[in-house]
Amino acid sequence: MAKKNETKVVKLYGLQFATIQIPIIGVSPLIVHRFDEKSKRQMDEAAEAEKGLKQGGKKKNIANPEEDFKSSLYYLSDGKGYGFPALAFKAAMVSAAYRAYGKKMTIANSAFQVLADDVETGLVKINGEPRLREDMVRIGGITKVASPRYRAEFPNWSATITIKYLADIASESELVGYLNAAGFSVGVGEWRPEKSGDKGMFEVVASK
Repeated sequence: MAKKNETKVVKLYGLQFATIQIPIIGVSPLIVHRFDEKSKRQMDEAAEAEKGLKQGGKKKNIANPEEDFKSSLYYLSDGKGYGFPALAFKAAMVSAAYRAYGKKMTIANSAFQVLADDVETGLVKINGEPRLREDMVRIGGITKVASPRYRAEFPNWSATITIKYLADIASESELVGYLNAAGFSVGVGEWRPEKSGDKGMFEVVASK
């Protein structure tokens, strides 16, 4: 794992860029749900099944726990590990910069980028082993019917967040603060604090 505050500074065309690697550790399970075309199709099929049930038809058994579990994961391009979108971590940091520090979101959004560990997929590598999670969710109109949903969950997880930033308008300590605040008040993944949940929370690993 990279050491906290491992910073590199480069000057290019009058702009001073710096790169820092910050390790984080999950403090609540990370629930992932890769929303691809297959997921959209399954949701449409589930909605149709519920509609048919309300109209007196027979409910279709469209759930496939193991298949849904596998399709909800973000796979690294080499197929040997898992990840989570780098953009999700950036969005969490930008939101935290505004919520916790009063930083204008437009300024925070342009001050830094979270770099992907896997450029091909745009993912930050997640260290941990996923397990199948089952939840009952309600879909439909006024009379919602509960249906099981199967997703992947990392009960224990960690990652190293690589951030490239403009050193002229952001500082290392600010970015560490944004990331730490993001882990507490925003989170990543499904049912995160930003969406009135308590999953996908994390904290910056303190230097020894």
